[in-house]
Amino acid sequence: MEKNTNMNHTSDDDNDKHHTNEEQEKIILNPNFEDGLNNWTGRACKIVLHESMDGGKIVPLSGKVFAAATQRKDTWNGIQQEISGRYQRKRVYEVTAVVRIFGNNVTSATVQATLWVLNANQREQYIVIANVQATDKNWVELKGKFVIQGSPSRVILYLEGPPSGSDILLNSLVVKHAKRNRPSPPPFYENPGFGVNIIENSEVVNGATQPWFTLGNCKLSVGQGAPRTLPPMARDTLGPHKPLGGNYILVTNRTQTWMGPAQMITDKLKLFLTYQVSAWVKIGVGVSGSSMSPQNVNIALRVDNQWVNGGQIEVTVGDTWHEIGGSFRLEKQPQNVMVYVQGPAAGIDLMIAALQIFPVDRRERVRCLKRQVDQVRKRDIVLKFSGLDEDSSDLFPYIVKVKQTYNSFPVGTCINRTDIDNEDFVDFFTKNFNWAVFGNELKWYSTEAERGKVNYQDADDMLDLCIGNNINVRGHCIFWEVESTVQPWVQQLNKTDLMNAVQRRLTDLLTRYKGKFKHYDVNNEMLHGSFYQDKLGKGVRALMFNIAHKLDPSPLLFVNDYHVEDGDDSRSSPEKYIKLVLDLEAQGATVGGIGIQGHIDSPVGAIVCSALDKLSVLGRPIWFTELDVSSSNEYVRGEDLEVMLWEAFAHPAVEGIMLWGFWELSMSRENANLVEGEGEVNEAGKRFLEVKQEWLSHAYGIINDESEFTFKGYHGTYAVEICTPAGIVLKTFVVEKGDPPLIISIDLSSL
Repeated sequence: MEKNTNMNHTSDDDNDKHHTNEEQEKIILNPNFEDGLNNWTGRACKIVLHESMDGGKIVPLSGKVFAAATQRKDTWNGIQQEISGRYQRKRVYEVTAVVRIFGNNVTSATVQATLWVLNANQREQYIVIANVQATDKNWVELKGKFVIQGSPSRVILYLEGPPSGSDILLNSLVVKHAKRNRPSPPPFYENPGFGVNIIENSEVVNGATQPWFTLGNCKLSVGQGAPRTLPPMARDTLGPHKPLGGNYILVTNRTQTWMGPAQMITDKLKLFLTYQVSAWVKIGVGVSGSSMSPQNVNIALRVDNQWVNGGQIEVTVGDTWHEIGGSFRLEKQPQNVMVYVQGPAAGIDLMIAALQIFPVDRRERVRCLKRQVDQVRKRDIVLKFSGLDEDSSDLFPYIVKVKQTYNSFPVGTCINRTDIDNEDFVDFFTKNFNWAVFGNELKWYSTEAERGKVNYQDADDMLDLCIGNNINVRGHCIFWEVESTVQPWVQQLNKTDLMNAVQRRLTDLLTRYKGKFKHYDVNNEMLHGSFYQDKLGKGVRALMFNIAHKLDPSPLLFVNDYHVEDGDDSRSSPEKYIKLVLDLEAQGATVGGIGIQGHIDSPVGAIVCSALDKLSVLGRPIWFTELDVSSSNEYVRGEDLEVMLWEAFAHPAVEGIMLWGFWELSMSRENANLVEGEGEVNEAGKRFLEVKQEWLSHAYGIINDESEFTFKGYHGTYAVEICTPAGIVLKTFVVEKGDPPLIISIDLSSL
């Protein structure tokens, strides 16, 4: 293991022995304030030691004393300790602190543990370790992890967060090595019942609504005239199905948006199974004056008083039935689970037909996709040989061994500046990915946090690494339409100054990196935000595309948004995404690609494929730009990722996949990593590598009577070995996209 330059000079063996004893690993000195306030300081505030406060109402949870960070004038003020020289780089540490707040009439506030890191080049960095909602009533535990990838000159750990004037109280703060927990075994599904609907009386036969009941004082009745087929996404999963009866549940007298039909399904659910949700829904005019605007309909689950999204769609009053679909998975045993349908405004009647909730056999789906991939991603290849020794070929057949060494289909990942200080991260990254995207380093709030102070150093460092390893890069993102992501100085500009700043941002970025980025996400998440459009008018979005294209015509310019593929968000349905693109193009924008972020939970192939089919009518390349999946069970996480990889690879409109990271503590979602913080590939990561291996074609056989060897293979680079009577011949060739068979001529006469 590498040692920090400030640590005592010991051998690596001694150092390893030293760190096997956690008691000797003194990252935080005086963690319980037994030695007063030694080693602790205030971060732009004062710290005081207390045995009790507030007339004896506040006493330590453990030990005899606690510290208070007081006279705080800003949220970042708090108690701190420098830990420079007392940690090992690339080692994962766990922070545990016992905290509460006091004073200034603040009863609840976020307390956050943060690392301030000063790198050798004087670049400052802030790493969020963890946060917790603290109160003035009780001590709470704040827990999180961190890792230092590089070799900074200084590192300070501090607490911050509550508003100015309120005190942060700290009873203890301990940092120790975070040992890797062994993964849970893969779930065993006894009688999973794939494809079997767990909803009772989903077709409301014989005019009876039981066991359905109402939420609120609405009324249920049975109507006739619903579609007699299952919704398409359910049919795609279940296959042929007998005709439905055409009955539906009619919900009237709705006085709240949450009112609708409900059913208890607690005992019918199995942990870690992925469930698909499907139904026909329609809304009708209720009481006089009800809203005629589009209405949201949501199939929801209440899992022990927590809301779980089973699918959402936006519909309008009329005679049309709409398909609603979604998915969910439970990973902790619930006490009670209720499914219910809600959403339209009070006074609007709601109709539901053929509600299905059933577990999905995702491995069977992958098997089907593998057959589809052969048609979509492979090309017929003919190796045509000349110079064969026909006299000896009868006695010694020419044996051909073909091995694909590289698949050219883009599989990339998000990286962060701190990641590339870790040589183990860089090694995994460069071996397993051929594209990259920067997490934050190219975003406007990162390159120009303060007006006029532009800094591209982090992006430059990362781009140099990628170019040096022949890795293509997506530019993410030029602008971000969601107001909360726009830096304060930009938000405060008047219309004229904002337009000037937008044009300057485009000019600075696109001219600096001309020809370097293969894609740009021009204005991120336009389905979920409208800051620039609200300030500068509807035409500004197309203007951004047009200026970017003029400044650098080479990259594809993308739209990029989330929840497009999973049915979870009515704001970003495929239909609304299509409309956004068509509106941009009608204004003259050059939209080169469709970005689907892919932050997805419990993916179901038929739902993802349905969205891809709809978007493919635009005739633009589709990319998964920020794919990540999450499960506490590494095997299930790997299965989630496998579903998404094959779903993308099997669809002809998809031209690339970008993961939103892979390394623990370098990702935005918990339980999403493929590699642990200290470099161990976990079970999800192993599944990812297995899929990558399956995307390499191999062939073996003998040259036929026509002096040919034919096979079907993925696009990419190949090595071929030909065993001849005179010896072994080695050749390489590249297979590119194309419809006609690729003919590769190989002359063997030189032997």
